[in-house]
Amino acid sequence: MPNEPVRLYGPDFQSDPAGLFESMRSAHGPVVRVFLDGDVPAWLVLGYRELHRVLSAPETFGNDSRRWNGWEAVPQDWPLMPLVFPVPNIQQAEGEQHRRHARVVDDALNGVEPYELRRVITRIADRLIDSFCASGRADLRPMYAHRLPALVLCWTCGVDDDDRGDEFTAMITAMLDAGADSQQAYTDLSAALHGLALERRAKPGADVVSRMLAHPAGYSDEELVVDLLAIIAAGQQTTADWIGNALRLMLTDSRFSASMTGARSSAGEALSQVLWEDSPCQIHAGRYAVHDVELGGQLLRKGDLVLLSLAAGNRDPRMRPDGSTTGERGNKAHLSFSHGEHRCPYPAQDIGETIATTGIEVLLDRLPDVELAIPAQDLRWRPSPWVRGVASLPVTFTPTLPPGAL
Repeated sequence: MPNEPVRLYGPDFQSDPAGLFESMRSAHGPVVRVFLDGDVPAWLVLGYRELHRVLSAPETFGNDSRRWNGWEAVPQDWPLMPLVFPVPNIQQAEGEQHRRHARVVDDALNGVEPYELRRVITRIADRLIDSFCASGRADLRPMYAHRLPALVLCWTCGVDDDDRGDEFTAMITAMLDAGADSQQAYTDLSAALHGLALERRAKPGADVVSRMLAHPAGYSDEELVVDLLAIIAAGQQTTADWIGNALRLMLTDSRFSASMTGARSSAGEALSQVLWEDSPCQIHAGRYAVHDVELGGQLLRKGDLVLLSLAAGNRDPRMRPDGSTTGERGNKAHLSFSHGEHRCPYPAQDIGETIATTGIEVLLDRLPDVELAIPAQDLRWRPSPWVRGVASLPVTFTPTLPPGAL
């Protein structure tokens, strides 16, 4: 029925979100009433123009989740609570407070030196590949795509420790997969980051955390922890799935698989294509109507939760009247990094792209004949409604010894 809310969970969403988005768009238009887990009501914005309007109007669509009119409908153990719980971080702060957070985060991330970053990414990537290259097979999702961004981001924070990076990765994944342990994962990750903040206050270094603590804005420990959580969680998960989705594309699409040995030219093209066609950020939560407002033919009431399907916006047929793709390298009109004052910070975009590009280049330089170990149609996706990434990426390749192993 046209006015019946669509349940934004379950097997249909997990297997084919793009198809579900298109059927929702055809049946309901660019703005759709939806139910989240537990049949919690919200609006889902699918249209590119409507998304652009929401992201460009913070005075009409606020970020502070305390505005939400649906708090009474959610239990304390709601699995999506970590994504909407009120926290004073860069994602939920509004107005001058948001600009203050943005200055701190931008200045801290701008201190990451690009050449040193690429050197560290290459070093970590080589170390990860060394751990499985002699076996001739690997699951690139847990063994490479997800570990690499976590370890690099930990390094930017002054932690060059594989075990700690893996712990962060496990907690972030559990939190964003929105399962029964999501709230515990959020609590554990917050505690780990608080410990890191205490370490850096006691012993500052040339790292992101130390620069945030030293910033003239005068961050409290709570502000530091919640912004670190936002930076690391968003950065690790989206970059990991960006790498995984691009590798999947390169291993399954003839446009790329025929030229795998030309990885240094094709990696950027695949990464750009993924941002348009299979964005790691499926749905961004959220915005809250500051007052009653019409959007896409629907009347939103003050306090309504507004979810932003950046992936659906990128595929809006109104933006592609001839049905063409828009993923040419250099075309950055996609919404995968969001838009407006709450977009992904520019230095964070640069760091994520450097990790993804360098990571793929190193992998394909080291393992040029890598190929999928199972039929492409047997690949499965993560259950998260928020991020899009393969659950596994099993591959085979010619076994090689790590350099210096002889």
